Amino acid sequence: MKPPAACAGDVLDAVSPRSPVVNYLRWDLSALQIEALTKELIEQTKRVYDQVGAQEFEDVSYESTLKALADVEVTYTVQRNILDFPQHVSPSKDIRVASTEADKKLSEFDVEMSMRQDVYQRIVWLQEKLQKDSLRPEAARYLERLIKLGRRNGLHLPKETQDKIKIIKKKLSLLCIDFNKNLNEDTTFLPFTHEELGGLPEDFVNALEKTEDGKLKVTLKYPHYFPLLKKCHVPETRRKVEEAFNSRCKEENCAILKELVALRAQKCSLLGFSTHADYVLEMNMAKTSQAVAAFLDELAQKLKPLGEQERAVILELKEAECARRGLPFDGRIHAWDMRYYMNQVEETRYRVDQNLLKEYFPMQVVTRGLLGIYQELLGLTFQLEEGAAVWHEDVRLYSVRDTASGELIGQFYLDLYPREGKYGHAACFGLQPGCLRQDGSRQIAVAAMVANFTKPTPDAPSLLQHDEVETYFHEFGHVMHQLCSQAEFAMFSGTHVERDFVEAPSQMLENWVWEKEPLLRMSQHYRSGRAVPQELLDKLIQSRQANTGLFNLRQIVLAKVDQALHMHTAADPAEEYAQLCQEILGVPATPGTNMPATFGHLAGGYDAQYYGYLWSEVFSMDMFHTRFKQEGVLSPKVGMDYRAIILRPGGSEDASAMLKLFLGREPRQDAFLLSKGLQVEASDPAAC
Repeated sequence: MKPPAACAGDVLDAVSPRSPVVNYLRWDLSALQIEALTKELIEQTKRVYDQVGAQEFEDVSYESTLKALADVEVTYTVQRNILDFPQHVSPSKDIRVASTEADKKLSEFDVEMSMRQDVYQRIVWLQEKLQKDSLRPEAARYLERLIKLGRRNGLHLPKETQDKIKIIKKKLSLLCIDFNKNLNEDTTFLPFTHEELGGLPEDFVNALEKTEDGKLKVTLKYPHYFPLLKKCHVPETRRKVEEAFNSRCKEENCAILKELVALRAQKCSLLGFSTHADYVLEMNMAKTSQAVAAFLDELAQKLKPLGEQERAVILELKEAECARRGLPFDGRIHAWDMRYYMNQVEETRYRVDQNLLKEYFPMQVVTRGLLGIYQELLGLTFQLEEGAAVWHEDVRLYSVRDTASGELIGQFYLDLYPREGKYGHAACFGLQPGCLRQDGSRQIAVAAMVANFTKPTPDAPSLLQHDEVETYFHEFGHVMHQLCSQAEFAMFSGTHVERDFVEAPSQMLENWVWEKEPLLRMSQHYRSGRAVPQELLDKLIQSRQANTGLFNLRQIVLAKVDQALHMHTAADPAEEYAQLCQEILGVPATPGTNMPATFGHLAGGYDAQYYGYLWSEVFSMDMFHTRFKQEGVLSPKVGMDYRAIILRPGGSEDASAMLKLFLGREPRQDAFLLSKGLQVEASDPAAC
């Protein structure tokens, strides 16, 4: 069943007329066209680099060098996304394969262009030649960034070293593509009887496909995995599914991961860095691996007592359940017990029935509420584009205008349901950067939110768990960052900010799904149309701190695995993960599994940077509590400040400067620690 076309209510009744070309993206290419256009794009782009690199030094100017590179970056980025985005979303396997191959060729080409010493020399020459303040601030930042990136690629080193770095970079990009392709294309399923799925709601069981012998097929995709681990009361079923989930692509991805880690270490050593973590962190707010280690260790120390209390509660619940169901009690918490009993904590201690709650979150109502809140808060108007060219019939395209001026600022696609071969998580993909084009006109930003929420069935609409509503708000926050930024250069557009700040703008917007007024706006019983009962709403809001110790200790485990792999090359990923699970979480990893082989972030641009989720939460909580909580959660004034100060610059300013301006002071950790259920001492450091 297709989702309803318009799902943002009154605000979308007006369907926008066809406008002149503003969205340069297209999704109708065949596998052969993708191959041919990849070759063409590489040739066209290389010509510009050749021209810049062949200039006599006296001919080097802003126009012929910096602007030429900036202009080609705009067209290249858009064309590249047309060719490599389909690997994540196309329903056709041929097109996904062609797109993956295109990505590999383009990634090799990216490495070639990033290693152009002739171009680098002319950029350095330009910086020396220009008068100090002759460039606009953002152009000066662009020039500095290109020189910094050139040095980080070793373009100031001997040719022999550069060649080694180039070979390593090419290998790395191919390995990363394969690592995530293996996970996306995984089609493993486990067959179970109806009894083995005890405790799962009827709508879940009825929606499962059947095997030839009548068993029910459970895949390892999110809409099957998470509900099963939370609700299935048969421990053996949970064990099998958790073990399979954390063994996906075990052999092939474990080999890739070990090679990735070794190559990254080689590269950073050639560049004069002691570890890959230090190489990566130089460009982030944290700056050094010591700062990250101190942040994670301090937080772990503060959370451990909370984790111990939560584990004791879980063991009590498990003992009671085993007695009730006549099961043996082994006195231990296993990995496959965690989500089940954490969910029980919510249901027994806080009396939040997740199955009942999801009946109040039908996709259509959540989408209408979410889009309405974002529009009011940020002074925007969204319109559904009827009959837009998209890559699958489930996908919707919306145009976004500034409400005050009526100016078109961007468009976004929503692709919300799982399909075979589709990207398996939830993410925002920037597809067309919002920046200046060659003629000085502004190109609108276009982004896609890709998710895997439960599909609608003939009997019921798509009903979202509350944590899925939170995910929806989070990823849509990234979409707004992409669309509201007004940078001049593609390099600074949208979410191109420090990687340990990039999550803060969207994390901050997660707070809305824990506040009464927004919750009432995005919920309604799918049958009766009634609002969430006040009592259930209060319990849900109180449950925010349920399991916060264990949840955040697990985030610390993942961040520390990531840091360990990128600081001690010899570390074995599965062993490192198992040791940290025991030491920090107090819950062992299931023997025989290899969670790091399924950890897409390690090959998806978050290498040595997973800590950024917790680090940026310091800022997201500070922004929310200092401004929105004080001045009004749905205050358009604070919303417009947020849009102007945090979202509008993109990466054209340092995150620390944006934060200070929005907060009116340096950031502090207090709101972050309080949100974790921790006490705040006067001696706690002001910021990370």
